[in-house]
Amino acid sequence: MPTLVHISDAADPRVAPYLAVRERDLVGRRGEFIAEGEVVLRVLLAGGARAKASSVLVAENRVARLAALAPDLADAIPVYVASQRLVDAVVGFPIHRGMLAHGMRPDDPSAQALLASLPERAVVMVLFGIANHDNMGGLFRNAAAFGVGAVLIDPRCCDPLYRKAIRVSVGAALKVRFARLAAGEDALALIEAAGFEALALSPAGADPVSALTRSPRAAVLLGAEGPGLPPQLLARARTMRIPMVEGWDSLNVAAASAIVLHQLMS
Repeated sequence: MPTLVHISDAADPRVAPYLAVRERDLVGRRGEFIAEGEVVLRVLLAGGARAKASSVLVAENRVARLAALAPDLADAIPVYVASQRLVDAVVGFPIHRGMLAHGMRPDDPSAQALLASLPERAVVMVLFGIANHDNMGGLFRNAAAFGVGAVLIDPRCCDPLYRKAIRVSVGAALKVRFARLAAGEDALALIEAAGFEALALSPAGADPVSALTRSPRAAVLLGAEGPGLPPQLLARARTMRIPMVEGWDSLNVAAASAIVLHQLMS
């Protein structure tokens, strides 16, 4: 296990990246991220993550749990240890999970470059207007579970590497590759040029998802709950619906994505 560095002062500059986590979340981290909790740290440290940890902050009562991750902790990553009370003071709220990591986010490729890097058989998700971090985390968790090769997000989507989104995704947001579409970039033109069939999910979709079969290259288009996908996108894609009981036509977007992805992968 790397050498533990004990911290006794919340003003210690070595833990400055962890100060006032929620306030920094609101304004954006400008190329940084905070990962929270043992499950997420396990994903981050075990390899295969796109991002890398630069340091770890752990409460004294969680050191034994951190020891289980020791084989994945590089000696060069400092591990700061403090009392639970001091960790709470640094972070700015009671952090019951007791473990955090700070890192620098990787450079995001362009959407075109990301699509070009995918294998001959691949499924991608394209997200429009997903502004809720719980939904974003759930979508990335499903993307990892069903082997989605990449996620494209439009300019109105929230950041998948926001702390809460990472936590809800149980670390999947650190593993699944994604790219943010530029303002005005035509998502459908991009995916079609890369050989993907556009499958747009809508309560008014023409075909039930049960009609889907595994396609060599499929792109699942998902919109925010409420407004859904823009009509101009629906007009250019194959539209799919999830049949439900009469009088009900809506599922949480993450739940809907799981149904569609399972159907594509079966």
